[in-house]
Amino acid sequence: MYDATRLPISKPVATDVVQFDQMDLITAGFLARYSGGTLDSYSTDIRLYRQWCFTVRLDPMQVQRPHLELFARHLEIERGNAPSTVHRRLSCLRMLYRIMHVDGHIDRNPAEYIKMPKVFYDESRMVGLSRTEMSALVSQARASKPSESALITMLALLGLRVTEACNVNVEDFQEYERDHRVLRMIGKGGKPAIVPLPVPVARAMDLAAAGRTSGPLVLRVDGTRMTRRSADRVVKRLAKKAGITKSVSPHLLRHGYVTASLDAGIPLRDVQIMARHSDPRMTQRYDRARGNLDRHGNYALAAFLGGAA
Repeated sequence: MYDATRLPISKPVATDVVQFDQMDLITAGFLARYSGGTLDSYSTDIRLYRQWCFTVRLDPMQVQRPHLELFARHLEIERGNAPSTVHRRLSCLRMLYRIMHVDGHIDRNPAEYIKMPKVFYDESRMVGLSRTEMSALVSQARASKPSESALITMLALLGLRVTEACNVNVEDFQEYERDHRVLRMIGKGGKPAIVPLPVPVARAMDLAAAGRTSGPLVLRVDGTRMTRRSADRVVKRLAKKAGITKSVSPHLLRHGYVTASLDAGIPLRDVQIMARHSDPRMTQRYDRARGNLDRHGNYALAAFLGGAA
């Protein structure tokens, strides 16, 4: 294992107060470009990187590519980060140093040619819940509290992300657009979206509103807005009551929403719009995943060789 404390440096960071102040400003300006979960992730990535630089007495504004390669090994070996996590954190640093180079803070981008770990997607995890499991969970939710019913309905029948569902306010779904009752919301990346509400979904949301005209839709027991963690507990509890044995999370309902839409015969392009995927390749992964078993060649081969069995 390498000894990170023996890294070659020109001078300790602690002696260069000006560079520290400049890096703080650069970091703040970079993070100001993002919001939501991306902001949280990138803030953590940069914090870990700067802590590592401080530990090995390295100025972040004077690093070279080998330093970043060693930081990647630190993430893999010492922190035990998965390849996908290492890939994201290095991608964050690549963007940070690219902007620093463009803005003239550094002469060269040390992260331009850094080796990125290979990330393989397990498409079997993108199938989500089956049609039977989705129906059982929605039925169980309808027999539960109105707020919990609205939460499950928005996750399973609208495909909302858990943060999006928790952020819905009563006033967000009181309007009509061309005779369609709609939900107006701000989605991932700050993108505005208009989502049509089928009658069963609107009914569940109206019951959760309970006559209120404003404020958060889904509430916890204490009357405050439901959070990601409390929503996760609700999903797991209702899934257990519905007899679902697999590990269930709010995002698994979004997976099931996409897969069920494809199984219902909705065109791939329309499902991409429904799920609000900016990249069609993401929706295509769901399409491939659902067919990996149903259309697997093993069945055709077994039928072809059936006479020899």
